[in-house]
Amino acid sequence: MTDNPSATPDAASAVPDAAVPDLAGRIAALMPRAQQDLAELVAIPSVADPRQYPPEECRRAADWVATAFTEAGLLDVHLALTPDGSHAVLGHRPAPPGAPTVLLYCHYDVQPPLGEASWTSPPFELTERDGRWYGRGAADCKGNVVMHLTALRALGDNLPVGIKLVAEGSEEQGTGGLEAYVPGHAGDLLADALLICDTGNAAVGVPTATSSLRGLANVVVSVSTLRGDVHSGMFGGAAPDALAALIRILDSLRGPDGGTVVQGLDCTGSWDGVGYDEQQFRTDAGVLDGVELIGGGTVADRLWARPAATVLGIDCAPVVGSAAAVPATARARVSLRVPPGTDPHAALAALTAHLRQAAPWGARVEVEPESTGSPFRAATGGPAYAALDRAARAVYGKPLSYVGQGGSIPLCNVFAETFPDSEIVLMGVEEPLCAIHAPNESVDPAEIQHMAEVEARFLLEYAAAHR
Repeated sequence: MTDNPSATPDAASAVPDAAVPDLAGRIAALMPRAQQDLAELVAIPSVADPRQYPPEECRRAADWVATAFTEAGLLDVHLALTPDGSHAVLGHRPAPPGAPTVLLYCHYDVQPPLGEASWTSPPFELTERDGRWYGRGAADCKGNVVMHLTALRALGDNLPVGIKLVAEGSEEQGTGGLEAYVPGHAGDLLADALLICDTGNAAVGVPTATSSLRGLANVVVSVSTLRGDVHSGMFGGAAPDALAALIRILDSLRGPDGGTVVQGLDCTGSWDGVGYDEQQFRTDAGVLDGVELIGGGTVADRLWARPAATVLGIDCAPVVGSAAAVPATARARVSLRVPPGTDPHAALAALTAHLRQAAPWGARVEVEPESTGSPFRAATGGPAYAALDRAARAVYGKPLSYVGQGGSIPLCNVFAETFPDSEIVLMGVEEPLCAIHAPNESVDPAEIQHMAEVEARFLLEYAAAHR
């Protein structure tokens, strides 16, 4: 985590106190409505994968978002079909004369719940427990949808900037619908500053912008060794086992210390900012006592500066219901995260070659590319970041901090290429305790409240800086 190098400790607000009368009080008064909003959104299982949930659920979430932002004062809020079949929600509010325009980004689709049995409370029912709100998407990214709504409602008709909204409908699936949509509709989305609200703070109470993102290369690797499964008693010991072959292939992606090794990729990078405390990381990640972290170098090196391979899933016979048979086929889904400076297509080619070359016993291997996304590094020296720092100081009493993030948001690169003169800011309500993508995802309501105030104050500060 690093402090914003462009901000100074005595950075003064450009907005007179009279311009924001009791903004904090207005946002606090809106929190019951924010909770109701989030409860309604979380109740919609908007997983953008028709193999798991009906597409109508995503459409229902899109309609909810469109209605809510219309009620919050945006104009011409509508659904736009993107090339992957998902719907983006678009809307706008014209800028006052001479004022800049800010794009607000979020996404309304969510990760699958990964089995209700792993949840303490139902995943699609917002549940308050120990001061946090639990539910799939409560933080990622429906909490950020609610943050936007709360900020806009608090400002009401006194919006000092132009606003454009885009709420994505397939971000979690990585199918690139909005990424493909943006270049052909650049005029509808062009803004001076783009708030990509799909990240969050380094910790509760620590205002943070994300300065770098890893890219990704995802594949499905399939292994075949036999024409069909055969009896393990009659043939086991000589018949090549496809699952065992797959296990050896996947194990080749790890060095002796557990760090990622992919032939043809540099896996030795280092992070040049202030790092991530190892004990704090263990707490944030929920690492069990006595279990070692994997890889070498600092935690920040491993998270933000080096490739990282993860086996996301394996298709094979389940323990309950399995037969006494040598498997003929097996497959796995593998994700490779890559740091800024690494081309994702080169990473995909290297990963594919590595998996094929690692196959034992002449096993047949097919590698199917699934998705790629480029890494991203933000330019942080412009007026939007200065305004965000002033807003953060006003709300949290401390300067804006910066972190890298191991996650990927390929859309950031599309925005950077399409709008080279725009500032791109990554922020939001998420923080390590949210456990995004995992069972029992949650959000701290104080972060929704405070980050909504940061957003509202940012809009005021940013407008004032352009006068």
